[in-house]
Amino acid sequence: LARLVGGRTRTDHLSDGEREVLAAAERELDQDAYAVLLAVAGGEPKRLPELIAALSDGQRRSCVPHLKAWRARLRDEWGHQARPRRGALVIAGAGCHTGAAAAAQWLAHTDLSLVEPADAPCLLAVLGDRPASWQGDVAHRVAGRRRADSEWGRGHYALVEALVLRSGCAVPTGGAFVQEWVRNRSWPSRSRYRPGAPHDASLSLMERLRADPFLEVLAPLLFEAEDIGALLLESAGSWPQTLAALAAEGRLERSTLLDGCLSRLLRSGSPGDARGFLALLKALEPTDDEYAARATTLLRLLPDAHSTVAALAQERLAALDADGRLDDEHLAQASRAVLFRTEKKLVRAQLSWLDAAARRDRERAGAVVLAAADALGHEDTAVQERALNLIARRLKHAGDAVRPELASAASSLSPALRPRAAEVLGVELADDGAAGPWEDVLPPVPEPVPMAPPLATAAEVAEEVGAVLAAAGAARFRPSAAPGVDAAAFERALDGLVRHAHRDRKGLKEALEPVIRAHHWDRHGMWWGDPGPGHLRYVIAVLFRQERATLPPESEAEAGEQARERGLSPFGEVVMARLREAAWRSRRDPLPFLLATPTTADGRIDPAGLVARLAEYESAGAVPGPCDLDQALLRVDVHAAGPEALAAAGRLGTPAGRRLATWLEAGGLSVADPVRAVEEHRPDPYRIPVTRVSLSGAAVSAPCELSPVFRRLLDTYTPDGDRGRAVWNTGHHLWPSVLPVHRELVALRLQTTFAATSDEELRGGAALLPALAEAGGAAGPAVHLGLAHTLGARHPEDRTAAVDALLVLAARGDLDAARLGRDVAGTVAAGTVKPNRLLESLREAVRAGAPATVFAVLAAALPEMLAIREPVRGLPDLLALATECAGTCGARGPVGGVAEAAGRGGSGRLVKEARRLRAVLEAPVAG
Repeated sequence: LARLVGGRTRTDHLSDGEREVLAAAERELDQDAYAVLLAVAGGEPKRLPELIAALSDGQRRSCVPHLKAWRARLRDEWGHQARPRRGALVIAGAGCHTGAAAAAQWLAHTDLSLVEPADAPCLLAVLGDRPASWQGDVAHRVAGRRRADSEWGRGHYALVEALVLRSGCAVPTGGAFVQEWVRNRSWPSRSRYRPGAPHDASLSLMERLRADPFLEVLAPLLFEAEDIGALLLESAGSWPQTLAALAAEGRLERSTLLDGCLSRLLRSGSPGDARGFLALLKALEPTDDEYAARATTLLRLLPDAHSTVAALAQERLAALDADGRLDDEHLAQASRAVLFRTEKKLVRAQLSWLDAAARRDRERAGAVVLAAADALGHEDTAVQERALNLIARRLKHAGDAVRPELASAASSLSPALRPRAAEVLGVELADDGAAGPWEDVLPPVPEPVPMAPPLATAAEVAEEVGAVLAAAGAARFRPSAAPGVDAAAFERALDGLVRHAHRDRKGLKEALEPVIRAHHWDRHGMWWGDPGPGHLRYVIAVLFRQERATLPPESEAEAGEQARERGLSPFGEVVMARLREAAWRSRRDPLPFLLATPTTADGRIDPAGLVARLAEYESAGAVPGPCDLDQALLRVDVHAAGPEALAAAGRLGTPAGRRLATWLEAGGLSVADPVRAVEEHRPDPYRIPVTRVSLSGAAVSAPCELSPVFRRLLDTYTPDGDRGRAVWNTGHHLWPSVLPVHRELVALRLQTTFAATSDEELRGGAALLPALAEAGGAAGPAVHLGLAHTLGARHPEDRTAAVDALLVLAARGDLDAARLGRDVAGTVAAGTVKPNRLLESLREAVRAGAPATVFAVLAAALPEMLAIREPVRGLPDLLALATECAGTCGARGPVGGVAEAAGRGGSGRLVKEARRLRAVLEAPVAG
């Protein structure tokens, strides 16, 4: 043994776990096999090929359990001291696994990246004494296990390539392997296993691909692998030009590349992917004959492809049509595809193509005007006017047969353009404006959803808590998305823990054992950021004296200081205090249940239900937790308290019962009125001022004394200065349930988060707006200002959330359209909200069936927008939308600033749209 290991192997640098593995191996293995583990312990991979070659298959297999145990011990060791041992361990395992499947599984681990380039030949050496078929099988299995970009660590592709070339097996054709082939050829320094031309960094990409044995097999697969297009543009060389040159040389089939590019562009992948294949298509420079042979594919690109791709297809089809190589049916098909797209540049180009087609051949005028009629229903009135002008120019050559169809299409025109359309077509157009009071089609008013009954058994508690913790863990990695755990599930699980800790502590612990193993509490990460559903682990840790359980709760002053140091919001402080109280009361003085568990899913508590809970506490002689009782008072829906509930509360004899009676009689919290708007001017000249709402004086008062943590919550009524922090906290979605009948106070804290969705392009900042729209309490300036900001949010999901909130507020009668319109104008004037994003949101609300609501908002916003000195980009589109809404819902009467804008000189679009709106507002009411 001394001769084998050379007397150099030391074990004092090993961890305790590694020493245990080595000791077990010494007892169970013979000397030759044990020498392999000693070489691993010494981090000496260069000695492993000789040692492993001397072993029989049986001896190799005997080493495998010890190597696996060693890898498990090294799993959390990422320091540079352990790196040589980890690399040696990979090589030893590769040589000792005798089955191809087992060897591939071992090599597919991320540890393969720890094998140093200088040690790579050792890995190939321990695999080299196996048959060629075995090596090829391992190569394909490793390639098959690497299914995504992120799963390919350094060395995996190079190992697979080396085994394929040594064994002579077929080249793997999976998409992930093709991706790595592109990366490897783009950056040849990534390779570590095989020198040669394809890996020579001094050669150009063209020279490397010419010498590449994989080129003919993998190049056609570029069009099947995912996310390849972006890689073609990110590489150190120019893949599009190189592939085009190889096709010109005859090394690659040109038609295969052309068809592959077009088929891949039809899939409408990511913009980066489309840019890569579009660049390859342009590099190939297809001839007119090649485009003509693929005209059908070009037509299929028009409806759904990215705008740049559709523009190229449109340009080539127009050129084919100019040469007389496109018939009328193809012209009509192209128009139908393009004229309903939202990109105005494409639509204008299509109308120009139609006009040119009719100018070249008058016999095509009929087909042209019918094709242009599709644009009469476009959402942009400027496009409608352009199409109507085209029809007016070409109608005399089209004949009378097309007039009925054109009249039918003209019914979709904006009300301001219908009189001219009637004049052009010589027909009467039906006025579909409102012939009576218009009513928007709004969503049904949401009704409160009752909470599920309390968890009846310890097994149900374990199942619910496990589900909540699993969902909370998943939500940590997508904090900007919709919450993975709602407040109702969290409250029900917390109540279940408290309730069954009181009934059967031992049975609850047994039921929770699997949950405790899967979701261990780590005190080092507690309370950083607002606590959320995942902090149920803390309650379990305290309840069952789990290892690393946190210390008992500090004094109130220390808890407040700790919360401020760790960045908790006032809402997070409340949740933290409730969790601590529930945990430590359940451990020392168990409560029969929690008073603050909501009776409806939105967080509210029925007054009669809370009276009954306190009566049960009184019968049991239980004393409520201060935080639990305060939270219950803030959740009780005082407006639902009838005479019976008030009388029953008055009969309660405990201090908690008297507090509830006082609370109900006083009507709960009192919030100061009015709420005034203020402007925040930042010292940084590059930051946009944000309009905010604040309260003055003693704004919020309670009818009875509350604990300090709740007093801090109610005293903190100014907006959160840390923009977006609420969104990135895992517990932010619990905020509305803390004050479910006072949504304005929640919106006050979220103002800067709402604003950040527009001027800082924060994703997910509007996620709470729909919940606030369904919550209780007044919808005042903070709610409306938050809605104004998020209607202009950067990301579509935030704008959708804002539109949902807008419709719910309108359905409940809580929307002040005039206030919202003024807030919208203020945010646009401040530069916080971009009008084009606001337009998209309002159009979505119109499509949802609320044109009257949208017009009421615009009628209040347009006067201030028109008064802005600097031109507001996108304002003509808002005027056009107002015209459409007014024509649909029959709105009449002046809108401030519109007449003045319409009276300006010139023929700019703003003046045109103002004139159209004025014409609709001054028209007589239909019917």
